[in-house]
Amino acid sequence: MIRVEGLGRSFGAIRAIDGVGFEARNGRITGLLGPNGAGKSTTLRVLYTVLRPDAGSASVDGIDVIRDPLAARRTIGVLPHSAGIYPQLTARENIAYFGALHGLSGEPLARRVDELISELDITDCATRRAKGFSQGQRIKVALARALVHRPQNLLLDEPSNGLDVMATRALRALILALKAAGHCVLFSSHVMQEVAALCDDIVIIDHGRVVASGTPGQLLAQFGAPTLEDAFVAAIGDARGLE
Repeated sequence: MIRVEGLGRSFGAIRAIDGVGFEARNGRITGLLGPNGAGKSTTLRVLYTVLRPDAGSASVDGIDVIRDPLAARRTIGVLPHSAGIYPQLTARENIAYFGALHGLSGEPLARRVDELISELDITDCATRRAKGFSQGQRIKVALARALVHRPQNLLLDEPSNGLDVMATRALRALILALKAAGHCVLFSSHVMQEVAALCDDIVIIDHGRVVASGTPGQLLAQFGAPTLEDAFVAAIGDARGLE
């Protein structure tokens, strides 16, 4: 479970997030939505401990991400927006390296890497260096790396970005399987079809503030909207004082 309360972070004169608060619960998929520059990635970066907030608090499974970042990292798997895999390592080596960082070794590590290579259908590039991988291949390897230590909580920053239809369907199936197994999944997205297909809960951010939150049904009812896209537009418009 992820809990965020009054989270704030500035970059110079720019207030990237300002009082953000929400919960993402186990066994549910929570979508973090907002326009470009709304504060989604900044919020996720605080949660996976690469940024310290200026205000507020955040915890993962009761562990304070500010006071005990190392313990928090053990409970989360992260897919950052840039993927960030090592180009000179093979897909297998990328995954195994992160498994080793999380304390796996020997046969258990080799077996886990094999499981993920099969599950994410990256057998064809498993022994190739990552330099020159397609976007879809990079995302799959980065996702395998995030899952190697079997984290309870998964943080995904626009996970389907650049994926083709088949890879996107496989990713959605994996996310739903993680939910069914009781994991907490928090992801940011611009793709309303993806949000509608996956999310149990939605948090909408604009200009660094939460402007609406709830289940898809609650948001549709709140804004009298026929679709989530319409509800999203209405929420942003209300926050900016637009008709």
